[in-house]
Amino acid sequence: MATVHPTAVVDAGAELASTVRVGPYAVVGSGVRIGDGTEIGPHCVIEGPTTIGRDNRIHAHAVIGGAPQDMKYRGEPTALEIGDRNTIREFCTFNRGTAQDAGVTRLGDDNWVMAYVHLAHDVQVGHRTILANNATLAGHVHVGDWAIVGGLTGVHQFCRIGAHAMTAFQSHVSQDVPPFMMVGGNPLAVHGFNIEGLRRRGFSAERMAQVKRMHRLLYRDGLTLEQSRAAIQGLHGQVDGGDADLALMLDFLAASTRGIAR
Repeated sequence: MATVHPTAVVDAGAELASTVRVGPYAVVGSGVRIGDGTEIGPHCVIEGPTTIGRDNRIHAHAVIGGAPQDMKYRGEPTALEIGDRNTIREFCTFNRGTAQDAGVTRLGDDNWVMAYVHLAHDVQVGHRTILANNATLAGHVHVGDWAIVGGLTGVHQFCRIGAHAMTAFQSHVSQDVPPFMMVGGNPLAVHGFNIEGLRRRGFSAERMAQVKRMHRLLYRDGLTLEQSRAAIQGLHGQVDGGDADLALMLDFLAASTRGIAR
């Protein structure tokens, strides 16, 4: 049986694995499923339909799985999905999806989510990201693997932040941020690429040099976006392991609907 504090309230319609721990005054509603090893802190509210994986740490006063803050929402059966081994700090708020999108808000695995972070409806966050204090992601935002979203950053609805990208403190993100890039400010500007992050993740010097070349093609060589894409395409086959990085960038640019931060 799960370990549930006597003051907590767990609905009979919730499913808790045997090693789940629920802290004082927490409320776990119907339609919530929580995997082995996950800990729910004091005063948390978990509403369903929500699925939470294994070995997550959800700290005090988080509100997880609430209805979307969307005036079009009419009670459709949407959901929130959280993966494994995430740290979710105090006062975070994660909303379920809407029928106007996939209907599911998702947080992947191994993410570090600091206090007061908001994930609005239909947000999709990948794996191993860092969302610093008060980062606010509006509806339909996508964040790629290993991305870092700085404290007090606001991300406009439908924007995408690419894998390995980084936003500075108090950034105003209103356009897509390509993979690997470092951005900041209001209006948003690109300030290089995330060389330290790539180094920590084991990128070779050759792969980092190729990422630097993509940065120059997009932001320093005076090319149009279409010319930049063609030039990046031409880099294929030059660096061991680098073609995956090129594909990541090219796929991102092809899918951008809001335009990229330039």
